[in-house]
Amino acid sequence: MEVFLGIPAADGVGVGTAFVIPEAVKRAIPQKRIRKEDTTEGWERFQSSIQTVTAQIARQLENLPKNIKANDTQREIFETYVLMLGDPVFLAELKDEYEKTLNTIEYTIDTKAEEYASRLRNAGNEYLAERAQDITDVFGRVLDDMMDIHPFDINRVPDGAVIVAATLSPTDTIILSKRKISGLALTEGGVASHVVILARNYGIPTVVGLTNITKLIHTGDKVIVDGKTAEILSDPDSDTLVEYEEKIAAAKRHEEALKAYFDKPAQTKDGTLFELYANIGTPEEADRAKAEGADGIGLFRTEFLYMSTAGDTSSSAARSFDEDTQFEAYKRVLETMEGKPVTIRTLDAGGDKLINSVDIPAIAEKNPLMGLRAVRLSLAYPQILKTQLRALYRASVFGDLRIMLPLITSVEQVDQCNAVAQSVREELAAENIPFHRDVPIGIMVETAAAAVTSDCLARDSAFFSLGTNDLTQYTLGVDRENSAVSDLYDEFNLAVLRLIATTLDSAKKVGIPCSVCGEMAGRSDSVLVLAGMGVRSLSMSPKLIPGVKELLSRFTIDELQSISAKHLNNL
Repeated sequence: MEVFLGIPAADGVGVGTAFVIPEAVKRAIPQKRIRKEDTTEGWERFQSSIQTVTAQIARQLENLPKNIKANDTQREIFETYVLMLGDPVFLAELKDEYEKTLNTIEYTIDTKAEEYASRLRNAGNEYLAERAQDITDVFGRVLDDMMDIHPFDINRVPDGAVIVAATLSPTDTIILSKRKISGLALTEGGVASHVVILARNYGIPTVVGLTNITKLIHTGDKVIVDGKTAEILSDPDSDTLVEYEEKIAAAKRHEEALKAYFDKPAQTKDGTLFELYANIGTPEEADRAKAEGADGIGLFRTEFLYMSTAGDTSSSAARSFDEDTQFEAYKRVLETMEGKPVTIRTLDAGGDKLINSVDIPAIAEKNPLMGLRAVRLSLAYPQILKTQLRALYRASVFGDLRIMLPLITSVEQVDQCNAVAQSVREELAAENIPFHRDVPIGIMVETAAAAVTSDCLARDSAFFSLGTNDLTQYTLGVDRENSAVSDLYDEFNLAVLRLIATTLDSAKKVGIPCSVCGEMAGRSDSVLVLAGMGVRSLSMSPKLIPGVKELLSRFTIDELQSISAKHLNNL
């Protein structure tokens, strides 16, 4: 038995067979010239790969279950791919370019497909823009076949596996959520990275910071993931397996015991009431939130909704995320919660959350976490925000909706978003589309700028929600995705706690609600500190709600304030 020590990320124990995900091979196609007599051989290889890819797509189409509405979009994409691979006009242009320039066939395909796609993108038509992405995607498949590059398909991971990888994208993690995964063992990723947040949401034990783990463990090895001790045990002996199976059984018994709190209010031993909301990323998770006894949805991360509908794999072609698609998703969540409050955050894309959508331009940035992301992206491309707000306002008649703006750093940004919201309300009224005019619009306080000026922002905001993940990251200057500096990522740092206290005080003075929706809201140690500081509204992964109810029931408010005072002794 070998033991590898990493950094604890998502609690729990998982036992399963390792499945090692290989690192992606990047396609590089240099410009090289060939002899005229070699063009025939190149064209024949191209034709052969077209046949191979066409056959692959045909098999995917055949295996796609019929009469399931969710598969209609994927079916349309596959059918479009087949048509493009046989398009005589494009193939004639491609062959003419190939024979004239005498560049390699691979270089010619790459440049010609991108040139054709660029024309479609610039046509000013949404449908043609989507076809542009189809071209680059399907001919990318052809190039991969010609160059013997075989991109990994995350859907190949079997149920019950322990995933061993250098890193996973949030999109990959969403795909894995639909399967029964026993654990994650990753080289990269911080304790507050979005992959880890998703793993906690889905109850997948996770350890990060495991150097060279993809070379030390092999597919098929028996593996134990201990998210609490941050240990990965490879090829465990029988006694160790029995020990961990007992731990898993004990955890299941504890989960069963917590079911007694599903229908109980969240309150302290002396009767102080709390509101416990759920963080979700897809409409389906609202069902889990309701079952776990959530008082509502405190954070619907709509960027994960974009990711989960982008395609079956992280390399699928981008789609436009239209108004009606969004409306149906928001409507479903509101209806599921049956009148309980639902806070939906506008798109928080960019940074480490890359969205595969034609609506969002791909922008290379040296420091993306400090760049064009979240509300900045929405204001730079206001049609994205406008489309989302139209869908949100249309859905507002189906429940108690609140709209939340991410990464706010100034009053001016709030004013700009409110102006877009006002224009949307006017449009919907003119179109005689029903909606609620008085939907509260609040903000995420997740930067030092927002916390320090929270007294000013409170006057223009219906509520605050403290996003402690980014607040900690930006305050301490620590990349929360980087396991190499994870020891510096400290939500109990006095600077962070002071900013939280400042925000709470600003909200209290003007009488607006202030909740916490970051990872601090669901961890036992931080829940006690936040409660003692005066927080009465917390939003967390649905599965954590019963445990937090049980935790709060064991303390009085005086005891909680005493716990907080130890952390705030310099405040």
